[in-house]
Amino acid sequence: MAVRNTEQYTAWNGPEGRSWAAGAERDPSETELIDRLLDAARIGKDDRVLDVGCGTGVTSRSAALRAGQVLGADLSAPMLERARQDAAGLGNVVFEQADAQVHPFPEGEFDAAISQYGVMFFADPQAAFTNIGRALRPGGRLAFVVPQPAQECEWYVVPVAALLGIEPRPKTVVAAYPGQAPAMFSLSDPVRIRQVLAAFADVSIEALHVPQWFGRTPAEAAEGLLGTGPTRYLLERDAALTRQEAHARLCAALEPYAGDGGVTLPGAQWLVTARWTGGAAAR
Repeated sequence: MAVRNTEQYTAWNGPEGRSWAAGAERDPSETELIDRLLDAARIGKDDRVLDVGCGTGVTSRSAALRAGQVLGADLSAPMLERARQDAAGLGNVVFEQADAQVHPFPEGEFDAAISQYGVMFFADPQAAFTNIGRALRPGGRLAFVVPQPAQECEWYVVPVAALLGIEPRPKTVVAAYPGQAPAMFSLSDPVRIRQVLAAFADVSIEALHVPQWFGRTPAEAAEGLLGTGPTRYLLERDAALTRQEAHARLCAALEPYAGDGGVTLPGAQWLVTARWTGGAAAR
């Protein structure tokens, strides 16, 4: 497998990927987001669909219920192993380990490419989207979901503030996060989105506010957060913060968001759609 996105390859084949793959339960609120995504991509029963950054295959399996054939592609071997296990019995979905920036997908093979929270981690997003575009037939559809800016995402602000020991004020939290903003927000600016989709036509960006579920209890949600993402990074870099203390802080911060359905925080997403032209801009 050709790999250009080496930093993310290392992360998603290490503890980060293993943590996601081991998750016993997925977000029930994903159903609404996936339905919005698949509706936007206009997936039909004869369509060939490429799911980019498919992770454990939740979106791929949902697409397979609507489409003719689905290929789920991801960098993470642990997550793909979980995806294959969970998709047992579905005969029209397969998974492949691939770096979408450089992977030689068959040209013009797919009617649609989709992604839910899987396209923010490209080292070179413009090259990646152009490569994905080449895998689409002329006029093929692209649809993906990415987070809005960090300060709009309460699911990010609240746990990060808890581990930094500061008030959960969005601008304060974003400014206090060490180093650059997490890569998950690399496509949170609509201007940037349009730049990296220069080879596509009819780019549309719709604001969604779908709540995000993190676990059945604050303790379960805290455990999940400490295994992945910016909260995992904060724990690793702060030698004075023990895992026990970090867990306790997160539990306290998440308690107000706990209800009968579990721990749910407000979400803020962009739903992006575009059409592949196959024109000179892509060549």
